[in-house]
Amino acid sequence: MSHPTPTASPFRQPKAVWAVALACVISFMGIGLVDPILASLRDKLHATPSQVELLFTSYLVVTAIAMLVTGWVSSHLGAKRTLISGLVLIVVFAFLAGSSNSIGGIVGFRAGWGLGNALFIATSLAVIVSSASGGFAGAIILYETALGVGIALGPLLGGELGSVSWRGPFYGVSVLMAIALIATLVLLPATPRPARRQRLSEPLTALRHRSLATTSVVGLLYNWGFFTLLGYSPFLMRIASPQKLGLVFCGWGVLVAIFAIWGAPWLKARFGTARTLYGNFVLMGIDLLAIGLFPDNRTVVIVAVIVAGAFIGVNNTLVTTAVMSVAPVERPVASATYGFVRFIGGGLAPFAAGKLVEHYNAHVPFILAAVVLVVAAAVLTTVHRALEAADRGEVSQPEPTELDRVEREDELQVGAALGNAD
Repeated sequence: MSHPTPTASPFRQPKAVWAVALACVISFMGIGLVDPILASLRDKLHATPSQVELLFTSYLVVTAIAMLVTGWVSSHLGAKRTLISGLVLIVVFAFLAGSSNSIGGIVGFRAGWGLGNALFIATSLAVIVSSASGGFAGAIILYETALGVGIALGPLLGGELGSVSWRGPFYGVSVLMAIALIATLVLLPATPRPARRQRLSEPLTALRHRSLATTSVVGLLYNWGFFTLLGYSPFLMRIASPQKLGLVFCGWGVLVAIFAIWGAPWLKARFGTARTLYGNFVLMGIDLLAIGLFPDNRTVVIVAVIVAGAFIGVNNTLVTTAVMSVAPVERPVASATYGFVRFIGGGLAPFAAGKLVEHYNAHVPFILAAVVLVVAAAVLTTVHRALEAADRGEVSQPEPTELDRVEREDELQVGAALGNAD
């Protein structure tokens, strides 16, 4: 009688992987760390909500644009040096943001923070995928676990430090990232430069592949809803205490972690990636619609924000897995392309929410976000077959040598076409 081969645990990893995962936790803490202090920043620095939302916009838009060059940098410097460069930038700019005395200064330093974040996030995912035991799926679960834990702890720490001073969360990230930097230096062995150096144009030219372009657009639409919730909902809760706001977002982050680690794999096994995401997008849209219909009801807003953590946890794991599975390019290129497109949505959504509230009312941005999520589900249906093929393991990424061969053939075809034209 044969017995099924036991599945390797995604949590039994080499020390180097844990060092990078620890740095990921702290990096992702920076996403929700500022949520508990948004209202304090608005009041103490005499800023409008849309100006405060620029803390997300500058951070995420710069992260998005920088994603286009992260692969090129990593292929020239090697993964470890790229990780360290990103961590150093985060340490420096988080400290400078805490030392600033104006909302404009903080927004500017958050942009520098976003540059470091891009170098770190894109490279850390590639390092974990290549170094983790348990295969690709286990590596994604480990990465999303780090994201979930970071998102859960970020608001909690931000609330505690923010109750002392609005500067506290920024200094806290700087100190924690310095610890992560030391751990990475000590525990992560030197990584060789890749055999093939990535071209600067590759993340953009990769968008010619329909499956990658479509799933990246889905990521943009999903992140529009995600960061509308994350960026503007604190203003609707009318909770003066940063600590209490931190507890609300901690509850949200706990659900993100639980559903990213356990919920998403179970739902994928039961319903498949495509069907799970269709339902999840629609349910998250309904959740955001509840906020849009009752923005003045604090209880509805708080409950809807916490419940959204479940949908976000599932989406984070499955959308990332879907992109990395269906993309017919190397995974570092797919990661950079996807990061560029999706973070554009995440960066613009909070600022747009602030402007929509200033010009209309608090109903509009959340109703818009709900509609956008339903559109995301509709767009995803156009790559249904590719997602099902990926679930069956029928999609594979080309090796660098194969990419070089294809590129040489493309160049020869272009040259022949030019010759014929002459």
